[in-house]
Amino acid sequence: MRWLQRWWPALVWAVVISIFSTAIFTSENTGRIIIPVLHWLFPHMPKHTLLHIHHIIRKCGHFTEYCVLSLLILRGIRADRQGAHFRWALATIAIVACYAGLDEFHQSFVPGRTAAISDVLLDTSGGIAAQVIAALFTSWRALGEHRRKIIEKPAKARETSVD
Repeated sequence: MRWLQRWWPALVWAVVISIFSTAIFTSENTGRIIIPVLHWLFPHMPKHTLLHIHHIIRKCGHFTEYCVLSLLILRGIRADRQGAHFRWALATIAIVACYAGLDEFHQSFVPGRTAAISDVLLDTSGGIAAQVIAALFTSWRALGEHRRKIIEKPAKARETSVD
């Protein structure tokens, strides 16, 4: 049960990504919502520019989906252990890349969807970005704890010398 407790968020998010890879979320279907909203926000923008922005929004979605997946997989791998290890990040990135490849393979069978290696690379880069952010956050936290210990140590020394 502890395994499931650590991994259920990543598993649920993987299912969400799979749902985003269905025919419901084709470019044509998302365009029916996103392009009118963009046109409402920017009424004088040419149609080709709106289509380009729609494309960028979809690609940002890829990046973000896999950034979140990467953090959730790292959570499962860490298993309540403290710190950061390079091998955890590498394992996470490998899992993200494999899932991105499987997702694109799945899309090759979905009507209205296409599979693209560039999307696998984009998805994997989202996973890598998440690992960089996690490492920076962990380093920042460790630095803060180190500074706190340095500040507390002289204070404790003064307390004992006064007694």
